[in-house]
Amino acid sequence: MTIPDGTTESSTLALDDGDVYVCQDGPHDAPALVLIHGSASSARSWDALVPMLTGSHRVIRIDLLGHGRSAKPDGHSYATPDQARRVGQALDRLGVKHAIFVGHSSGGVVATALAEQRPDLVTALVLINTGPSLDAFIVAGSAAIDPTQWPPTDEQIRQFASTGFSRAGYQIPQQLLDEVRAMTYHTLTMTMQATSGYLKQQALPERLAVLGKPLLVIFGEDDRRWRSSSAADYRAVSGARVELLPGLGHSPILEDPQRTATPLLAFAEIHTASSTER
Repeated sequence: MTIPDGTTESSTLALDDGDVYVCQDGPHDAPALVLIHGSASSARSWDALVPMLTGSHRVIRIDLLGHGRSAKPDGHSYATPDQARRVGQALDRLGVKHAIFVGHSSGGVVATALAEQRPDLVTALVLINTGPSLDAFIVAGSAAIDPTQWPPTDEQIRQFASTGFSRAGYQIPQQLLDEVRAMTYHTLTMTMQATSGYLKQQALPERLAVLGKPLLVIFGEDDRRWRSSSAADYRAVSGARVELLPGLGHSPILEDPQRTATPLLAFAEIHTASSTER
């Protein structure tokens, strides 16, 4: 069922292994831009960025299984390839034939897996603060959440998420705190372990180098989860562009949406035009 939510069109798609929530903004006949959130996040993490994108794109956001307003079953796989497969199935249901995919943090890992599975669907990729390999990971300084204390308090979530932001004075929106609390401890830990497992198998630049997809990498230079200098590893992908954003941390889509949107839109314009000329 489709429910209007302001200018956002929201729907829940019944897939084989659970219901997946999808929201769309912008004209349906415009080129598709698909936004994939990171672990312990949801489609709402893109809220501030979306209005900057809808002038030229059909913007589609998906809550991955286990997150946001999607189902959170204990008995299904949260492996990265399975999450990617579900994204592809959702887009098939929406009639999307090809799109530019934008992933934040582990959402970029899911986008990479989808490009491996469905090269026909993926026109180009934008990875935002997506660590290229486990070697780039900074040992966590934020507090872990004790499973016996689940669901966590606002303060526990803020401490857990503290390394996700670096801009001075930034406050995590209440709705994002609420959506972490709405997850189960199982879905939180399984999705985080899945990302690590996928990166352990093979680094993202190695995976992307053989795909031949246009690539933009955006990285908050003050990221406290992944070394921003590791963004240079993506230059192993032919033609890859790397944009560092000084003064921002792991979540530039929240810390400064405008500075994030500028290179994203310039890249999307080029590769939307090139895809329609083929």
